[in-house]
Amino acid sequence: MKFATVLLAAALLLAGVRASYAVVRIADDRGGRIGTYLDKYHSLRSSGQTVIIDGYCASACTIVLGMVPRDRICVTPRANFGFHAAWDLDANGRETTNPGATRTLYSMYPSQVRRWIAARGGLKQQLIFLHGEELTSMYRPCYLDARASSPH
Repeated sequence: MKFATVLLAAALLLAGVRASYAVVRIADDRGGRIGTYLDKYHSLRSSGQTVIIDGYCASACTIVLGMVPRDRICVTPRANFGFHAAWDLDANGRETTNPGATRTLYSMYPSQVRRWIAARGGLKQQLIFLHGEELTSMYRPCYLDARASSPH
């Protein structure tokens, strides 16, 4: 039992995670309604938990980058953020870009992420992906197996 505790503490130290906080893992989150994510990430920010991005995080999921302090986010080699413009359904049930919501969404991102998005033409209907070396130049890598619980 004592060996397992030492091993866990070592893994957390390698990950740069403070042992006094739990870890939340995001691995396959395609997003959803912005308000839902604002509420979820506000609670996550207040909790002090560290967030491991260990897979796909797209659409409203990407708000985590603006809501949780950068020093409490780490990314694995599988981390992949997908950004796009905010949209609503029109009277015919078709997706239509919502410029106001898109500006609000964009303003939530940290400056490095905003610069990266702007260099790719801004938020549009098509997804743009941030991963690999570009992502690890902005966020610290996670050095553990990333088996923390998912918030879903």
